[in-house]
Amino acid sequence: MTPDAAELLAWTERTFGHAFQDSALCSAAVTHRSAGGDHNERLEFLGDAVLNCSVARLLYDAHPDADEGALSRLRASLVSGETLAQIAADLRMGEHLRLGSGELKSGGYRRASILADALEAMVGAIFLDSNFEAAAAAVVRILGGRLETLPPAETLKDAKTRLQEALQGRGLGLPVYVLTAAAGEPHSQSFTVTCEVPTFGLVAVGEAGSRRRAEQLAARKVLDLLPPEMRKSP
Repeated sequence: MTPDAAELLAWTERTFGHAFQDSALCSAAVTHRSAGGDHNERLEFLGDAVLNCSVARLLYDAHPDADEGALSRLRASLVSGETLAQIAADLRMGEHLRLGSGELKSGGYRRASILADALEAMVGAIFLDSNFEAAAAAVVRILGGRLETLPPAETLKDAKTRLQEALQGRGLGLPVYVLTAAAGEPHSQSFTVTCEVPTFGLVAVGEAGSRRRAEQLAARKVLDLLPPEMRKSP
C-alpha cells in the first residue's frame, strides 16, 4: 500500500469512523471523473440514497410531532449541495480528492459540487464495504450535530413557495416569472429573471448562475416589498 493510500484510509477512519476492508472503494469515493479510472459517480448515486434515508430516520426520531412537509424541508436543508459541500470542506475532504490536471488547475478541490459529490460517494462506499448500519453511523457522525441547530421547519420554505402561499392564502393572483437574459459559457452562465406581482404592481429582478436560483432571488426581493402583514402566514 502506498503512503498516500494509507493516509487516505487513516483519515477516513478518523473522520467517518469506518475502517475500510476494500481500500479500492475508499479510493474510488474520492476520485473525480476527470482523473479517469474508477471514479466516484456511481458511488455518489448510491450514497445520495443512503444519505437521504439515514437523515430521514434521524429527523423522524428527533421530531415526533413534525408532519411530512416539515420533515421534508428539514431533510432538504441537511442534504442540500451547499450543506454537504460545507461539511466536506470542514472535514478537509478537498485535501484527499483525486482530480485530473484541468480540475486541479482550476481549483476543483474547493468546488462545492465536487466536494458534495465526494461526500455522498464516501457514504455509498461505506455502505458497499459494510452495510447500511455502518453508513448510517457515518452519517450520524458527520451530520448529527447539525440536528440541534436546525431552524424551525416553517422558516425553511423557499422564497417562491412563501410568496405563492402569501398570495394564494389571500385569494390573490400568482406571481409571474420571466427569463429576461441568459449569458456566458455553458459552464459559467448567468441568468436574469423578473418576478412580477400584478396585483400590487411589484417587480423585482434576480440574477444567478441558474434560472432556478435567479427566480428564488427575485421572489425574495418581492417578499420584502409586500406589506408586513402579508409576510406572515395567512
